[in-house]
Amino acid sequence: MEKIVAFIPVRGGSKSIPLKNIKLINGRPLVYWTAFAASTCPFIDEVFVATDDKNIASVVNEFGLDKVKVIGRSAFSASDIASTESAMLEFAEQHHFEHIVLIQATSPMLEADDLTKGIELYQQENVDSVLSVVRQKRFVWKEHSGYVEPLNYDLYHRPRRQEFEGYLVENGAFYITSKKLLMKTQNRISGKIKAVEMKEESYFEIDEPSDWVVIENLMKNKIQKANQQTPIKMLLTDCDGVLTDGGMYYTENGDEIKKFNTRDGMAFEILRKRGILTGIISGEDRKIVRDRANKLKVNECHVGIKDKIEVIKGIAKKYNLHLDEIAYIGDDINDLECMKACGFSACPCDAVQEVRQTAKYICSASGGNGVIREIADLFINHMVH
Repeated sequence: MEKIVAFIPVRGGSKSIPLKNIKLINGRPLVYWTAFAASTCPFIDEVFVATDDKNIASVVNEFGLDKVKVIGRSAFSASDIASTESAMLEFAEQHHFEHIVLIQATSPMLEADDLTKGIELYQQENVDSVLSVVRQKRFVWKEHSGYVEPLNYDLYHRPRRQEFEGYLVENGAFYITSKKLLMKTQNRISGKIKAVEMKEESYFEIDEPSDWVVIENLMKNKIQKANQQTPIKMLLTDCDGVLTDGGMYYTENGDEIKKFNTRDGMAFEILRKRGILTGIISGEDRKIVRDRANKLKVNECHVGIKDKIEVIKGIAKKYNLHLDEIAYIGDDINDLECMKACGFSACPCDAVQEVRQTAKYICSASGGNGVIREIADLFINHMVH
């Protein structure tokens, strides 16, 4: 298959907001949000963050996102006078790929689903490039000979908003094209171009301090809405591939062992203290899973389960919960029914593609590397009932 890469150019020389690319916004460095979106898009093979700044490189490397690689860029391509295309061309000359998704770190409202839609559109016949846009329903005017005249509507037949198609505006979030066309045209998009519409709030890019305030509030409101829609009172999780890396390890005596993560152990304690019930539902019947569940002090442990959704319904009835008050974390196709039925679903970043497409939240952590801790932090910081 042809290789699709994401390219995120960031530099340390921002004038309006010094080192804005690693300044915290909604609890994370600015560049984290786009790097995370790109790394959790199933169509993107690798994510390259190109920077001239050692501090930025160090922060990005600490994200722990499996697909993300930090690379350098020349002083010229990171200068005030250089175009983004110069950085893209420099990258293209040094790396192998067939298709490139240019992503701007200044668009933290970008989500993996936006990129997925963009790439699916790009893969259609007779499409050379794709860009992200937002539909605006505003009346635009231009100056002409000292007067002004409307550009996008009839002055004498002013349309109502619900009847007005509006117009499409670049929001600067992402652009998709082939390496071949990039090298030929020296431009980020060319040929037959299509557009992916993103949500209205993604209109804003961070260029000035005032943009920062607007976008951070939008991001917080987004989380608050999710909280209102999903009052989580219980977290249930699969074991293999979530609490573990999914590997099968054996001692010399033939005893099976599993690798668990201590951060997840702390996560269960944090959730318990916050009054959130917890449980493990595993398709495998292993003593080691039962022992781990006892150590974690989970409320429910069910092993050797073939019909997980029926178990969840029974648990919901036992604790007088609705399914939309339960969060479920899984990594494989036998978890899909549970993920679709519960109010909130999540998966490790290395879950199978079908699960990643279903999950409401894709963790930056892979299985066995702190998935539950990441979800616990999410609940505490943003989605506490």
